[in-house]
Amino acid sequence: MSLWVVRGGSALSGTVSVQGSKNAALPILAAALLVEEPIELLNVPVIRDTENMLKILRSLGCTVKREGTALIVDSRTATGFTLPTALSGELRSSIFLLGSVLARFHAADAPYPGGCEIGNRPIDLHLNGLKRLHARIEESGGRIRCTGDDLKGAAVDLGYPSVGATENIMLAACRADGTTTIRNAACEPEIVDLQQFLCACGFCVQGAGTPTVVIEGVKKGHGASYRVMPDRIVTGTYLLLGAITGGDVTVTDTQPETVDTLLSRLSECGCLVTVHGDSVRVRSSGRPRAVGFTETRPYPGFPTDLQPQLFALLSVADGTSVLTENVFENRFRHAQELKKMGAQNRILDRTAIITGVERLHGAEVTAHDLRGGAALALAGLAAEGDTRIRHAERIERGYERMDSVINALGGSITRKEESIGEEKERRRTGELPV
Repeated sequence: MSLWVVRGGSALSGTVSVQGSKNAALPILAAALLVEEPIELLNVPVIRDTENMLKILRSLGCTVKREGTALIVDSRTATGFTLPTALSGELRSSIFLLGSVLARFHAADAPYPGGCEIGNRPIDLHLNGLKRLHARIEESGGRIRCTGDDLKGAAVDLGYPSVGATENIMLAACRADGTTTIRNAACEPEIVDLQQFLCACGFCVQGAGTPTVVIEGVKKGHGASYRVMPDRIVTGTYLLLGAITGGDVTVTDTQPETVDTLLSRLSECGCLVTVHGDSVRVRSSGRPRAVGFTETRPYPGFPTDLQPQLFALLSVADGTSVLTENVFENRFRHAQELKKMGAQNRILDRTAIITGVERLHGAEVTAHDLRGGAALALAGLAAEGDTRIRHAERIERGYERMDSVINALGGSITRKEESIGEEKERRRTGELPV
């Protein structure tokens, strides 16, 4: 278990070059199985989730070479179609492999995916979409078994614009016979990135970024070199870092248009926001102001993955703000942790009413999930004293060296490792609550 000790009180300032996108890299790595030639990927973040995905690919027989953020994945040696239980249980995005493994080997055997506990996140949209492509699916013993010797293109209507389901169906359809049309598809920029990679490999996909995506099946693709897009959630997190600490932070090598809704909120809070080319600068002009109402929505709405970090900022804003979470039903677990730091909030079903306080104070808190953990790090940097974040390894699922980045901006995060035995002993002695 990783423990972060965050010292607050410093206004952070400086420039950050943003990492490659986790949510784009994972489905692109899954897509590597569709191509029986080596592919080169650039700007792949070195984080826990991508490392887990690479371990799964190796377990299926792929050869993987990494040099920094550059990867070469060769799936010519892949023979397996059974996803390992332990690794898949740690990674929600292992579900993306269902479509690509099925398309490549005409069979796939996978456990139910893991990841952060932020809601039920049912995969029925994934499975129903694959069934429309003539896959046969059996669910038993905690596993999903798919077969499909003759995948055929079809019209797939999604009841909800699920990012994962859209991408999974795209992957399976690439090598299906005929045309697949996905209606009510998710429009996230990461889906556009997946389409661009697939097209670079010789597949025929169009419409990504709109509610209708059309895939013409191709029997075989070819190798390619591709650069993964910048991470818009990491971009937003570091901009919020400048805002919550009263600092001046510039994020470079990003795509400012993908965080438009956050930039609007930061302006409402009183921050000075400057966009120039591929960089965004946020300067705090004093205590942030409350924003009346924000609700998470599928893209281009406000992203659910930035809700916890915005929640942290609003916890120190002047006035009362309202946040509604429409995507995941269990994504306010950070609210109770922030209360330990002196935050004032009330949760009513999927809505949070946040009354900002002038200053938070350090406390012992727990990162229950990736983005909630990032929110606690932001809050700790704005607080008085030291904040100890337990299970900070969950933050490392999506942020590349976040502690080092923050320290380079003038913050203070010290990383410690704590065993489960040490945690139990601290509970026994009363240092931690039971």
